[in-house]
Amino acid sequence: MEKKTSDTLDTLTVTVIAEDSVMYESPYLGQHGISLLLRAERGGLTSNILVDVAQNPGALLENMEKMQIAPACIDMIVLTHCHYDHTQGLAEILRAIGKRDVPVIAHPDIFRPNFVTEPYLRHIGVMDGDKREDIEKAGGVLYLTSDSITLLPGLITTGEVERVTDFEEVGMPLFTIENGHCTEDAMLDDISVIARLEDKGIVIITGCSHAGIVNICLQSMKLAGTKKVHRIIGGFHLVEASDARIQKTSQALKKFGPDWISSGHCTGFRAQAEFYRVFKERFSPLQTGMVIEM
Repeated sequence: MEKKTSDTLDTLTVTVIAEDSVMYESPYLGQHGISLLLRAERGGLTSNILVDVAQNPGALLENMEKMQIAPACIDMIVLTHCHYDHTQGLAEILRAIGKRDVPVIAHPDIFRPNFVTEPYLRHIGVMDGDKREDIEKAGGVLYLTSDSITLLPGLITTGEVERVTDFEEVGMPLFTIENGHCTEDAMLDDISVIARLEDKGIVIITGCSHAGIVNICLQSMKLAGTKKVHRIIGGFHLVEASDARIQKTSQALKKFGPDWISSGHCTGFRAQAEFYRVFKERFSPLQTGMVIEM
């Protein structure tokens, strides 16, 4: 695991390019999945990091065009985990970026088999067309590590998240193949992004939080060397969680004292309603087209 960092960004802007829902009277296209563009500024340097690509590259690129975001501005891509609704069309997005040696950061296990058995056997991991060779041919360079890695000073990944809570779980029955045996998949490839802002604290950006959003927050605070959580943005995968788990999650997050939470995608309506009950005006549902400036 990487050494703690005290580096900070000057500003961070998060643009929701893809999400399951869209803003009221929005011209954008929604899709099941998530893709967030981070514009990070530090010392006069600006870097654009795409976190996940959702599952429909055509819709993603159309939204980018409507948002006046040129694909060529993207400097690197972070894949939070293997699932198709976060990775499908990656090679096509890289071709649209049109550059060579674009860093693609992910966990070493991201290309493993990952499947469900209900209502039938179905692979839901990285799909054909987005395998290692496809990514490299399209201009990407894979940085596969289970450790935290610095994207630029003040912006890092969590690396593989330590599971310490007793009430969080993957959130759905998932399986993989290990040494010829079918086994439950603990989604160890689930990673998030941490930004540290001067005088504000940290911003935690997640994909699905299969590692547990509380676990992710604990690891983020440890890596960033601060307990001040400014914002938590992304999917929390509580859509099928029990009411008890949702309540424990909201109370644990409340103890962290975040200034704002914006969650969507796999979070689920019941969890969003609970977060609104607990955090009031400090909570907002994540929606395609949102621009969060910090």
